[in-house]
Amino acid sequence: MAVSRWRGLGVLAALALVALLAVPGQAQVGKIQAGTITAASAQSAALGGPIAYNVYLPYGYARGTQRYPVLYLLHGRGDTMQAWTRVKETLDRMIQDGRIPGLIAVMPDAPWNGGGSWYVDSRYTGTDAPGRPVETALTRDLVNHVDSTYRTAPIRNARMVGGYSMGGYGALRFTLAHPDLFGGALVLSPAVYTPLPPADSSARDYGAFGLGDQKFADDVYKELNYPDLLTGMDPDRPVRLFIAVGDDEYANPDPADAHHDLDFESEALYNTVRRAPGISAEMRILDGGHDWSVWAPAFEQGMADLGPTLSVVPPAGLPAPLYGTAGTDWAGGVAAHADGSVTLGLAASGPVDGRPYAGKLDAVLIRRSPDGTTRWTRQLGTAADERLYGVAALPDGGVLAAGYTKGDLDGHHPGNTADDAFVVRLDASGAVRWLTQFGAADAADRVYGLAAAPDGGGYVVGYTKGAFAGTNSGDKDAILARIGADGQIAWTRQLGGAGEDKAYGVAVDDTGVSVVGSDTAGLPGAPALGGLDGWIARYGVDGTPQWVSAVGGSGDDRLSAVTVTTAGLAVATGESDGDLLAVAYTSGNRQKWRKTFATPAPDAGAGVAALPGGAVEVIGYTRGRVGVAAGGADVLAVRLSGTGEQQAAAQFGTARDDGVDPFAEPDLYATPTPDGNVLVTGLTYGTPGGGTAPGNGDVFLAAVDPATGLPRP
Repeated sequence: MAVSRWRGLGVLAALALVALLAVPGQAQVGKIQAGTITAASAQSAALGGPIAYNVYLPYGYARGTQRYPVLYLLHGRGDTMQAWTRVKETLDRMIQDGRIPGLIAVMPDAPWNGGGSWYVDSRYTGTDAPGRPVETALTRDLVNHVDSTYRTAPIRNARMVGGYSMGGYGALRFTLAHPDLFGGALVLSPAVYTPLPPADSSARDYGAFGLGDQKFADDVYKELNYPDLLTGMDPDRPVRLFIAVGDDEYANPDPADAHHDLDFESEALYNTVRRAPGISAEMRILDGGHDWSVWAPAFEQGMADLGPTLSVVPPAGLPAPLYGTAGTDWAGGVAAHADGSVTLGLAASGPVDGRPYAGKLDAVLIRRSPDGTTRWTRQLGTAADERLYGVAALPDGGVLAAGYTKGDLDGHHPGNTADDAFVVRLDASGAVRWLTQFGAADAADRVYGLAAAPDGGGYVVGYTKGAFAGTNSGDKDAILARIGADGQIAWTRQLGGAGEDKAYGVAVDDTGVSVVGSDTAGLPGAPALGGLDGWIARYGVDGTPQWVSAVGGSGDDRLSAVTVTTAGLAVATGESDGDLLAVAYTSGNRQKWRKTFATPAPDAGAGVAALPGGAVEVIGYTRGRVGVAAGGADVLAVRLSGTGEQQAAAQFGTARDDGVDPFAEPDLYATPTPDGNVLVTGLTYGTPGGGTAPGNGDVFLAAVDPATGLPRP
């Protein structure tokens, strides 16, 4: 317990729970599939003796062979290992209902320092109850024992720790001090105080934070408390915390110590850790006091939040190497060539492969051989920004790339300060065949999508703030342009309504051109639906407008990319009110199917690749859990059949954000390969397994197996 006034409460609670310990082995309790709780012990080299503990094994453990994640549960001061046995039925029910995975729960006894060890390695040497290395004993000796005795998975994603009161302090410390062992913590009514405990706190009484013959030393407490631990957190080892406290927990009678009330301290903890790198946190204030009226419901709520993150399989990561510089770089597209080579596009904030750097962001194209070696690197830039937003393979082995520049990229726009669109064609050796820069005079023009044409030219889409191909309808208008094989602009089209209109994706087939984007106030022929709307439009190969349809609902919607399937459907992806959206249209403006993929967190589609048989692979990002979450935003891969049925879904990434920038804008591209995979490239702020990160924002390249949605080795 946290302070001396509650001394008797934990003992009484433990006595009331003794009867719960004798649980028959794997019996059915009504319709509940009941696990078992048994008492055991582990030898501890740190303590020079045993650690007693109770262990909960889920229903079916004895008959199975699978491995399980482990939940370590730390009791409060004055309680014993019996206290946590009351959550058995909650675990049984949540596992049976599929709310959490089957797991092992280990409930160690903590009698050291007179029951007030605070789960730390004490430096107190007094003869009454000398300090013991409790933290080392539990995090090293007990964890090793459990992993060698039970069918566990010895990875951090498969371990979590929880505790209440003194145990809440211990759960918080174990997770922050040992993120290599634990991926998350249930922190219930934690007896944590900053900067020091109040004078009447039992944290001062038992030598847990002592030094020599002093039972409490200010410097020791500060050294072991969470503010000091936060400075050493590694964002590549993220942890998740669930913090809960009662609204009627003990109120300190001294007004000067009001900030030490546990609700105050818990809120301070939450508001501190949620701002720390590598930590995500949830906070709950429940009705009740410093007892099981709070801890029982908080445990269930916390397990519902954190339990699904437990996994005996590590998350799928990004492959090494990453591409970029020491600064921030952005993905710009990817193309797969018939000979197995790949052209990767990016916007770089420095020189790449020793090529001259012009300044700010340069457009960079890298050709990789099938064995992963670099054939050539081409860096294009001015003293201003250049961004790439599309790379497309040509039949002769060459490549097109498109984006925008704020400078004079083609040498024919001196003094340019507004965004201009550009398209560049390189041959198979990386030599520039032509580069075309274009746009409305003195207005911003950007290209966001590119599709190659059979003649060696292409189609680009984006927006203009001027009169690029007609009268501006208001704010930004969407644009479509046909670039010939010689780099000349064959024709242009401008589409807009009264609001802000942008085109993001374009796809071409034998009969026409499909374009997708977003608008804020509707388009001619596609009235506003509410909020931001997605739209899809169809043009003939000569640029003749055919139709436009609004896509979405009353919330915010957007279509970001489009492809044409082998069955002739235009399949677009984007987002609808925070969920990934995919829609399929015929060339005659009939919606064939619509699919939404949703988790409780934000999800969005950003790229789509056509597969054999009419199927597609949709690539996007998720902040939720589809498989095993890596952390932050992960890359999301969803395979859909030709009729829109989901066939597979997976996520992969690093501990940090992948595929999305700090403004929640996706930065991802996808294209099919001749051998049946899907190439995916995008932005990452993390580090791949076995690799390094060149800077704060780099570009990854992965070959995704459509059958699993995961990167191939």
